[in-house]
Amino acid sequence: MRTFAPLDRCYSSSCCCCHVRTGTIILGVWYMLINGAVLLILLSALGDPDHYKLAHAEFGTDFDFTDDASICIATAISLLMITICGMATYGAYKQRSAWIVPFFCYQIFDFTLNALVAISVVIYPSSIQDYLRQLPDNIPYKEDITSMNPTCLLFIIMFFISAILAFKAYLIGCVWNCYRYINARHTADVLVYVANDTTVLLPNYDETVLIPEKDPPPPYISA
Repeated sequence: MRTFAPLDRCYSSSCCCCHVRTGTIILGVWYMLINGAVLLILLSALGDPDHYKLAHAEFGTDFDFTDDASICIATAISLLMITICGMATYGAYKQRSAWIVPFFCYQIFDFTLNALVAISVVIYPSSIQDYLRQLPDNIPYKEDITSMNPTCLLFIIMFFISAILAFKAYLIGCVWNCYRYINARHTADVLVYVANDTTVLLPNYDETVLIPEKDPPPPYISA
């Protein structure tokens, strides 16, 4: 006779040398800290725009990165990201899988955008040189980078993009495994006994309580 535990699933429960729940909590807190720092910078720029004024004319565009509308939009996005990351952290800590779904969707969206950037770099390799020429002259090592062989530069950029995509895919897998782990924890505890090629499912406690009691057997009468 063999007993199958209800948490036996074909997925990994480890994430970066720790449990998937712990890894999801750490990842959510890390994203919250990053977006919190960005939010503080945006609020400072909104209060003192002259101090954070960017010379957008040097980038060859008429778009002002520090106008009130752009800062307000970026602030709203940062607040939304802090909320999503906080939900993921709370969901992993309290074992509520539905709270992790928005953060998982954000990861998929971010991975898709980075994949599209990698595809555009492969299809249009000349866009790298065009982008480098639009950078300000005070950017460190700009001359050294622009003087590199375009093929070598493309290989280096694709190597870093591939490494970033692989790491993001691994983190997506960790969050997804955390979601599945929490769902498995909430699944009704069912003991599966296999004996003589016959599977018997025992009801859980709630179903057992609802079963009406049977009448007691008749008293034993000796002959």
